[in-house]
Amino acid sequence: MKFDILDKTASLKRPSLDKEELQETVAQVFKDVAQNTDKAVQKYTELFDGIRLTSLQVTTEEIAEAVTKTEADLKQAIDLAYQNIKTFHEAQYTPGTPVVETAEGVSCWQETRPIQKVGIYVPGGSAPLFSTVLMLGIPAQIAGCKEVILCTPPDKNGQINPAILYAAQNVGIEKIFKVGGIQAIAAMTYGTQEIPKVYKIFGPGNQYVTAAKQYALNLGVAIDMPAGPSEVMVVADETAVPAFVASDLLSQAEHGPDSQVVCISNSKEFLSEVIDQINVQLPGLSRQDIARKALENSKFVYIDNPQDTIDKINDYAPEHLILSTADNDFYLKNLCNAGSVFIGNYTPESAGDYASGTNHTLPTNGFAKAYSGVGTDSFVKKISFQKITAEGLKNIGKAIEIMAAKEGLQAHKNAVSLRLEEVNKIEGVK
Repeated sequence: MKFDILDKTASLKRPSLDKEELQETVAQVFKDVAQNTDKAVQKYTELFDGIRLTSLQVTTEEIAEAVTKTEADLKQAIDLAYQNIKTFHEAQYTPGTPVVETAEGVSCWQETRPIQKVGIYVPGGSAPLFSTVLMLGIPAQIAGCKEVILCTPPDKNGQINPAILYAAQNVGIEKIFKVGGIQAIAAMTYGTQEIPKVYKIFGPGNQYVTAAKQYALNLGVAIDMPAGPSEVMVVADETAVPAFVASDLLSQAEHGPDSQVVCISNSKEFLSEVIDQINVQLPGLSRQDIARKALENSKFVYIDNPQDTIDKINDYAPEHLILSTADNDFYLKNLCNAGSVFIGNYTPESAGDYASGTNHTLPTNGFAKAYSGVGTDSFVKKISFQKITAEGLKNIGKAIEIMAAKEGLQAHKNAVSLRLEEVNKIEGVK
């Protein structure tokens, strides 16, 4: 493949589907699922996945069979990844804050509570992402969510990839449903006879799934973040290895035809070497046809000034950022926007996708400017508490009365005034 080397003024616009058509499709599926529940889910599963199912839930027998079918070396790899991801996410959990006395007699604190019902969406299709089961199931497990359901599309035989079921068993997920795409998100939003309604939906997906999650948000179901087609930005110079950089770009390109890869360097010669390596490695990929389509959206950008480069990074806000330069510290110091960062020649993005411990469910499409990736905190709520004594109310009551009166909220003022009158009366008796 041939690629142009662009300059710093190049637009890094991401590929996207027609938004109006996308929204119409999502709205139609949601309306159908709301009215016809499981029948609608089955209809769209047949339409989009090519299989007619009479039952959506995976049976315990299917899970047990999947465990025996999963290869031993894959089980070991999943187990290792499980432990690393668990270790990292356990470190994120905090039970709350200590009790703080903001004024004498006024105690405030915060406690952590799990989200009771969560739904996990795991992409399937041509690349069943069993790693996503770990990335979402483990923090849900650590948080203590009472009900966790998993939706993932079936294959043409109506089966779920055994590794997905093995990973689900590892994280304690028992309610697994053979449903993907928009209809899965709609089912978790409304609830059907088979699929429970949830309070928050997690998981990456294509632009249809992302649009469906945003539609669910408008219906009162929380979502983790906008997480659509995958993307990577690599910033590299002559100290990087062209073959490594090419492999990182291709690893994202093979996710899907709407993925985007960007490489920025202060050397045109280096960019040319990376392009050469892409053409060397591409023919050997099992998903080269998908990667080729994604590479049509790729950008190779020459920028000779570090400040211009960091400005480009922060403006683009990549889902994945790989830094392989002689001065990584400069970029780390000035970085504002990125989903997850990979530093140095020996830190491939694939490590974060699978087994280093960090989460691979990350904000895309520039949303890293305002969103974090999924973590243990994504599965909990922080509830604030306060307790005020009579003496404490006397200490802050006057301020509350004045502020409420100035805002014109007389009932707010009265709620304090009545109590203060009672306190004064009791103290007067004493």
